[in-house]
Amino acid sequence: MRTRTTCTLALFLAACQSTYSQVAPSATNGNADLRYSIRYSETAEFGGTLGNWHTIAPSASLDYANGRKRFPFSAEYAGGYTAALSGPAYSTGVFQHLLLSQGLNLRKWNFAINDDISYRPQSPTTGFSGIPGTGEPIGSEAGLPPSQLILTLNTHALDNVAGGQLRHMLNYRSILNVEANHDLLHFPDSNGLDTSSAMASAGVDFRLGARTSLMTQYTFSQFSYSSYDFHIRTNAVTAGFSKSWTRWFHTSAAVGPEWVNSSKNIFMPPSTGVTANADLGYQRRQTSVDLNYARQISAGSGYMLGSESDTVSASFSRELNRAFTFEMNGGYRQTSQLATAWNVSGAFGGVQASRRIGRNLNAFVNYTAMSQNSSMQVPTNVLNEMMQTLSCGIGFTKESKSVR
Repeated sequence: MRTRTTCTLALFLAACQSTYSQVAPSATNGNADLRYSIRYSETAEFGGTLGNWHTIAPSASLDYANGRKRFPFSAEYAGGYTAALSGPAYSTGVFQHLLLSQGLNLRKWNFAINDDISYRPQSPTTGFSGIPGTGEPIGSEAGLPPSQLILTLNTHALDNVAGGQLRHMLNYRSILNVEANHDLLHFPDSNGLDTSSAMASAGVDFRLGARTSLMTQYTFSQFSYSSYDFHIRTNAVTAGFSKSWTRWFHTSAAVGPEWVNSSKNIFMPPSTGVTANADLGYQRRQTSVDLNYARQISAGSGYMLGSESDTVSASFSRELNRAFTFEMNGGYRQTSQLATAWNVSGAFGGVQASRRIGRNLNAFVNYTAMSQNSSMQVPTNVLNEMMQTLSCGIGFTKESKSVR
């Protein structure tokens, strides 16, 4: 599986390079942007009772956008290989993350389809790749995907999320939003619980003023487990507000009831809970700040039969000058299984400083810490203590634009 995944992504990168080189100018479109990076990092990891280990991680990333307003297409990729030079091989292996998105923008209709697929040797934390210490930007990625909220080591997981969105302007003051996606989480080494999640939602946003909107939404979700004749269904209704206080500062929040049912009421009786989310964002010139909170029910991250989690995450990025960038991110979550009293609490945080050397080279240093505790005994591949990562490295980045 690892060889097949690597070869597929390599062919995709080659295709992107070929597509970009064949772009023909067009007066009706914007710029096609291509950015790619190659990085090398060395990492010292300290795991308490897990021991200490030394790794290297060559990696690469690519961002591409075709610049078309009516048919926008974007691709984002990050991947590489982590090799252990000494100590245990808890994080050794290939890591890949690919996100493809295709849109169609008409006068009153907007459509988008996307596919997000990843393959990693551990649960993701910082950056787009999810692997700490590679040197990629970390200030814009905070928190984990809902399918992997429990931190693991030496656990290869294949996660594929495919979905679509529709937005339709009903009139000047209201917009219809419809979304659906399917998430498949698979553990090739059979050290986790394969899960399948499906979600569909619909709602209407009402414009109350120049900078304020009322948001309404209904969401249906179903979580299934291939090893069990069992599934969980949820129905949620939320309402909230979004407001742009200035051109650079905005907030949003939504809350509502969520009803939970299962196919086996003896094991998991019906219940009613609360779902909520809130976001605060600030972006101006060289500074970016984001803070968000989410309370949600998910499939269980491969170790629980349904879970409810509370997550707080934050990110900060600041370009001090043309050559120096400082970034921080972090998060805390508590995850509880729906049917039992088992709960897992975890936190992670990272800081990174990078300095440009010349036009395309940059050097970086990164520190990341992860900590997780469980109220019950957990499998050996689930992190149940604190782990620290200290890395440094060098990268080459190239940006290209083609005026259409």
